[in-house]
Amino acid sequence: MLLRAANYGVILIGNIFGPCPAIANGVVYAGIDSSTNSVYACDAITGSYLWRYSAGSNVESSPAVANGVVYVGSDDGNVNALDAATGSKLWSYTTGGSVVSSPAISNGKVYVGSNDGKFVLFWFA
Repeated sequence: MLLRAANYGVILIGNIFGPCPAIANGVVYAGIDSSTNSVYACDAITGSYLWRYSAGSNVESSPAVANGVVYVGSDDGNVNALDAATGSKLWSYTTGGSVVSSPAISNGKVYVGSNDGKFVLFWFA
């Protein structure tokens, strides 16, 4: 459920257990507990709901945002790249284990750890 507590400027999206939200370009991106298995985006000022992406599995990974793309992992082993404006899936990659670590972004590269004991590196030209 998306609510805005105007007196305090607090945005309540749902029960967030574990992942920290990411904020980019005035938008808050957050993974929500296992009851929804989703990533949500809402306006950081108004709290207005923008979009929801159903990951199909629990999202324990905090999202990371760069160049209009939201990167987030899920317990089913997928790393998902979502369009930051629409929430549409751009691509996904399946690792050998659950992805509970948060993606790190540096110099055009995305680093993600998986519970199979490996790091996955994505880069874009």
